Amino acid sequence: MADVYYFVSDLHVGGDEQLQKCEFETEFVEFLQTLESADEDAELIILGDAFGLWEFTETNGIAKFDELVNHHPKLFEQLRETGESIDITLIPGNHDAELAGYTEYIERLREFNVILDPTLSLVRTVAERKIWIEHGMQQDAHNRMPDFGNPRANPLGYFVNRHITSKAGQLSGRGRYNWLKDIQSLTPLEEIPDWIASNYFYREMSPFLRYAALPFLLLFNVSFIYLVVLLIGDSGLFGANAATRVTAEILRDLGFVGSLIEFVFFVNLVVVSLLFVISIPLYFFIRDARKTLERFDLVRSDEPTENPDAPYVKAAKNVFEEYPDVAAFIYGHTHRVSLTPVGERVIINTGTWLKRLHRTPTWVGLLPPVYYPSFQLNYFRIGEEDGNVVVEYHTIEKDAPNELTLLQRLLSRKPKSDPKIPDRTVIEGSEKTVVESTSEE
Repeated sequence: MADVYYFVSDLHVGGDEQLQKCEFETEFVEFLQTLESADEDAELIILGDAFGLWEFTETNGIAKFDELVNHHPKLFEQLRETGESIDITLIPGNHDAELAGYTEYIERLREFNVILDPTLSLVRTVAERKIWIEHGMQQDAHNRMPDFGNPRANPLGYFVNRHITSKAGQLSGRGRYNWLKDIQSLTPLEEIPDWIASNYFYREMSPFLRYAALPFLLLFNVSFIYLVVLLIGDSGLFGANAATRVTAEILRDLGFVGSLIEFVFFVNLVVVSLLFVISIPLYFFIRDARKTLERFDLVRSDEPTENPDAPYVKAAKNVFEEYPDVAAFIYGHTHRVSLTPVGERVIINTGTWLKRLHRTPTWVGLLPPVYYPSFQLNYFRIGEEDGNVVVEYHTIEKDAPNELTLLQRLLSRKPKSDPKIPDRTVIEGSEKTVVESTSEE
């Protein structure tokens, strides 16, 4: 057993064509170099999804590993060098579950001083307390392994990735911008339609069409308000008739620009009227179709109200109840880094090193949302200090890629940063109580 443990997950290295590019490879190699030079008895544990084996569709089995090594020689060479100084342990996630299906992977990874432990969970001991470690896919109904270790028994998520994510990697280079490959960074998957619509409008649409449609979309909400004012004005209520006359005078004073705005208002009013007429029969059709889909259990009857992390919290609490000496439950999979105290213990999500996309609405109008990119490269370090379990959270700086167009930046506001995770959390070794949780300002 080591004195200290480092935890990372969800690197998703590899895949078809554009997915082979690893945007954080330099930072991860430097992280491995830091561990190599550290004077401590340490173990690095990678909690699954180190590799995007699901995203390979043109190679099979152990040949995927050859592709990984050929495309990322610096990464694997550094794994070899770091593995000479500390232990590096890897468990499979759902995207690389076939690591548990072919014994050849154990031998090939051993060539690079990586110990493949083809199990669903691990346990390590710190200050006489246990640390429970798993990837987390077994708590996800869409990605739960039906027969772990069988490379031909795959969940629904496998087919989604094989036919959507992998195809995106193959096609991404054909766009005006190389954006389609980032589909693997998008969570939840329900965002895919809006994300595609956003990138089509801001990046792929003909500039002539985009800027021709822009004033109509920007002023759509204003046009709707103007329609309401006109209707109320005709009724003579609330002085809206006077407001209509003032608006008309202002537009006339603006000359050509005013005429253009008035034209936009007119077109939008026509569109609003048509949508209103169409929406009446369309409402009954959609309602009837939805009831049919609900009978076949193809859609939920109600919007989900459960916290997306609830299954993992439940799993952690079950582990805490069954094994009272477990001080921390660590998982990955969801790409949402977090540290959550639960009574005398903590639940840790190791997040992801992939690019993250943050949905941000535009200021006005009916424009598609903007997805701001960022990186949150991080790792957790757990060790013993004065008989206590000490959890440290570390981040590695990486600037957000400058991928947004000028129009996207003008029409939206940069999203707020995620809630800060404590830099240091102490769990008493004997009393089993979280006694300290601090963050550096």
